[in-house]
Amino acid sequence: MTVQAKPEASDAELVDRARAGDETAFGRLVERHYDFVHRVAWRWCGRAADADDVAQEVCIRLGTAIRGYRGAGAFTTWLYALTLNAARDALRRSVREAARAEAYGVHALIAEGGGPETEPQARSDALWEAVRQLPDRQRDAVLLVHGEGLSHSAAAEVMAISEATVSWHIHEAKKRLTVLMRQAGEG
Repeated sequence: MTVQAKPEASDAELVDRARAGDETAFGRLVERHYDFVHRVAWRWCGRAADADDVAQEVCIRLGTAIRGYRGAGAFTTWLYALTLNAARDALRRSVREAARAEAYGVHALIAEGGGPETEPQARSDALWEAVRQLPDRQRDAVLLVHGEGLSHSAAAEVMAISEATVSWHIHEAKKRLTVLMRQAGEG
């Protein structure tokens, strides 16, 4: 007689159990989605240490925020929003601390530019650094559509705006990125 493996619980099942106080279900949710949260945070922040901090903050917030999740959309859509909010909060904290210490500016400089001989990874890093300089909504739209591969419709749901507005933010971001990359010698 063979023992069949118990099927993996869905996100919805784990959320319901976690909301009811099941710590194992909560732990499984965190384990299942930690890499996703960290990846989104890294693309938003641009530094592994900052992404680690944001991902940790999301896991902490998730403990109380999960009670407010009503299942109207996909759990990952809701988790995107939670992660982006935590990343924005981290950025605001960082800016405040930097201003107090007068050691850093509000915006990071574009990574060192290079000519045609620039390696693809360096070019990609410079591009994501430029993305991080965009206004919040443009940065979020680019992160979700180009960084995470979401459709404009799915990004609109995450950002709580219309699909047309996401398209407009992407359009404006492309224009601004072209300028930023030329200034950095990447365009």
